[in-house]
Amino acid sequence: MSPAEIAGVTAAGVVAGVDLVTFPQAMTARPLVGAFVGGWLLGHPMVGLLAGAVLELFALETLPVGAAPYPDWGPPAVAAGAILAQGVAADSAAGVWPGLLVTVFVAAVVARLGGWSMQLVRRANGAAIRLLTPRLDAGDPRALVALQAGGFVRDAARAAALTLLALLPGGWVVREVTSRWHGPAALAEDGLLAVALGAAAASAWRLFGRGRAARWLLAGLVAGCAGALLWV
Repeated sequence: MSPAEIAGVTAAGVVAGVDLVTFPQAMTARPLVGAFVGGWLLGHPMVGLLAGAVLELFALETLPVGAAPYPDWGPPAVAAGAILAQGVAADSAAGVWPGLLVTVFVAAVVARLGGWSMQLVRRANGAAIRLLTPRLDAGDPRALVALQAGGFVRDAARAAALTLLALLPGGWVVREVTSRWHGPAALAEDGLLAVALGAAAASAWRLFGRGRAARWLLAGLVAGCAGALLWV
């Protein structure tokens, strides 16, 4: 991956990272969007969309409310789309499925670290507020601007670090595992399908697994399984 491509993916990761809380909250932090952009930057948008679709199943149960801890899926999703697109461009003999399976694992680990990093940024913002409180109480508008700008810079730096962590060390892990893959591609495909279905089922049950919604959810699962068996 060239320096220009790394810079472009990192910039997209920053946009996805700050969108979650800071600005502008326009849904660019969703894995489906971020991974698509990451793949598009390396010339394979549909491959990035494939990674985003799997990661979106994990992110569906994330409810970013208040100060609750939650993973940050945006930056690692951008990196995941770029990593998978790079693997497809390299024409890996193992196929896309082993690379996608490992990429999803790397993105999930970095997303969890992203949740921890948000706690650090919040503490830093709190310290900045305490430091500037006398100037804010005095009505100094420059203190307010400094507070807002500092919060944005800290969040952008956090998002850039997460993107680079997933893109460089994470990309190396994906390439190493994929290059050493000697099993059938169908094994990775089945493993990925099981992980994706498990994540989707867990997310759906957490969101709708109570009362009347739970009954409709189970009815839909039964109908869907029956339809799939009839189609097969």
